[in-house]
Amino acid sequence: MKLPPPRLYLVTPRLGDTASFAPELEASLAAGDIAAVLLCLEEADERTLINRAKAMAAVVQRREIALLVDGHPEIAARSSADGAHLTGIAALDAALAVLKPDRIAGAGGLRSRHDAMLAGEASADYVMFGEPDRQGRRAPFAAVEERVAWWAELFEAPCVGYAASLDEVAPLAQAKADFVALGDWIWMQPQAAAAVAAAAERLATAIT
Repeated sequence: MKLPPPRLYLVTPRLGDTASFAPELEASLAAGDIAAVLLCLEEADERTLINRAKAMAAVVQRREIALLVDGHPEIAARSSADGAHLTGIAALDAALAVLKPDRIAGAGGLRSRHDAMLAGEASADYVMFGEPDRQGRRAPFAAVEERVAWWAELFEAPCVGYAASLDEVAPLAQAKADFVALGDWIWMQPQAAAAVAAAAERLATAIT
């Protein structure tokens, strides 16, 4: 039986000015089958962060796409966001009481199989593998593929594979990621929407 292709998951740059980014995001959302957007925000006071999240929610959710806030479960809970993405088991555990049962709690920064299993046991709504840390470091891509394939084989919770380039999109789909995340590289292209469309095409043909 032919499996449906994974869906895309967009990761924004770390934003201070969400208003100027909104048109580029909106064009990108129209370029492929996007399941979720991870909103990464520059540090600011709580009210400013809430307002930025609300502004992005207005762009994203009208397309029936989930908006997640990176690392700020309290902002997700106090804005219109659908949930938050937490880095590391400690952050996930601390956020569950804030987010559950109404919002999504995603888990990243999982540096070992043990961490991934702990996230699953804690009822994370998804796990992410392969995203870079704040210093831009990530595991070798072969290790990311292996981790995605291992998770997909054994666990029911959805898995997000992070593609650091267009060439990583199809291998992650073939490893049976449920979602493929597209990070900063798409926003560095002359037209982000064209990069999203190219990624969507890779997904559609990867598992035929």
